[in-house]
Amino acid sequence: MGRGRAKAKQTKVARQLKYANHNIDYDRLREELGADTRREEMYPPTAVEQEAERGR
Repeated sequence: MGRGRAKAKQTKVARQLKYANHNIDYDRLREELGADTRREEMYPPTAVEQEAERGR
């Protein structure tokens, strides 16, 4: 007994987190974390991309 209110609160918070519009500035976050913005470091080129570069 007594768990009803707690569960209702958890459900409410979960719905807010799930459906809220979170406007995240990914560029600012990247700067704050000190991440490099270059794609090559995050995602190394695949074999297909490497072949395409050689063909140019």
